[in-house]
Amino acid sequence: MGKRDYYDILGVPKSATTDELKKAYRKLAIKYHPDKNPDNKEAEDKFKEAAEAYDVLSTPDKKSRYDQFGHSGMSGSAGFGGGGGGFSMDDIFSQFGDVFGDDSVFGSFFGGGGGGRGRGNRRTVGSNIRIKLKLSLADMRNGVEKKVKYRRMVAAQDVKFGSCRHCGGSGAIKQVTNTFLGQMATQSACPVCQGLGQVIESKPKEANEQGLIAQEFETSIKIPGGVAEGMQLSVQGKGNEGPAGGASGDLIVLIEEVPHEELKRDNNNVLYNLWLSFPEAAMGASIEVPTLDGKAKIKVDSGTQAGKVLRLKGKGFPDLNGYGTGDQLVVINVYVPQKISAEEKELLLKLQESKNFKPDEDNKSFFDRMKDFF
Repeated sequence: MGKRDYYDILGVPKSATTDELKKAYRKLAIKYHPDKNPDNKEAEDKFKEAAEAYDVLSTPDKKSRYDQFGHSGMSGSAGFGGGGGGFSMDDIFSQFGDVFGDDSVFGSFFGGGGGGRGRGNRRTVGSNIRIKLKLSLADMRNGVEKKVKYRRMVAAQDVKFGSCRHCGGSGAIKQVTNTFLGQMATQSACPVCQGLGQVIESKPKEANEQGLIAQEFETSIKIPGGVAEGMQLSVQGKGNEGPAGGASGDLIVLIEEVPHEELKRDNNNVLYNLWLSFPEAAMGASIEVPTLDGKAKIKVDSGTQAGKVLRLKGKGFPDLNGYGTGDQLVVINVYVPQKISAEEKELLLKLQESKNFKPDEDNKSFFDRMKDFF
């Protein structure tokens, strides 16, 4: 059976806002949470399904691909997370814990702030780090490897841990309450050790309460060709280290476009406005235009009209999902001087009487030419 529509899973329209998506996901996550539905495979599958839907619809570039191509647009997206089909339970809790924040209602079920699972002796995953990376259009088109420097939290030396006395080192507190259905046992993360089962007994003065210290860090990031402004790349394990030996979070890289002096991006195409003098448009010319690969010569036919679009095939951006490569579109503009000399005016008045210089009423409009082009 095919995969369900992500919007149907969360029960939201395509126009849903970020807050509406978060609210819908939170509701389903609480309903199907494994701590609330122990040994229930169906509930666990629905829990993962909701996380997958939220992962795609809450990430702009993934949502754009899904809206355009459906589930097929989620395949072949290594480095961007793709869909959420490969999520483990730990992935879900580490990636989406902030959806629940410090909500006491959720925490009372599942172990306190951050959506902790309350299963005892857990290893807290370090937080993600978000940075911005400015790229030229050429780098965004061709792909590039960039070195970035940033500060991350790492485990300090000479930190000593001991077993938490409050929970006996289990990391969990069990409670039994009487209800009209009988006794119900619940388990939550220990509020003292936050579910780690360990507490710090001694640490260096510069380390924080989790035994971590800030450190300069440098790493290389491979940027695939075809990325766009606003996309986020996730580099696994390059975020802050988790306390007490927990796994590191991720480095989230937000792509920012450095504007080009002459070229503009339009989805996977590149646009260039070419200005011709009237003689060039009338008689034709060989013109050199900029591209992301350097200069290219194009032939302008005689009688070329303003608004005509010339195509340089394959000079645009590659599609991240492998759906071909865009083109460079050269839009023709004809320059009309704002001031002319008396001699020039005399020449133009003579030309005005020529039949060739009278407008052709059957000539197509700019919009008709654009329609024919596409």
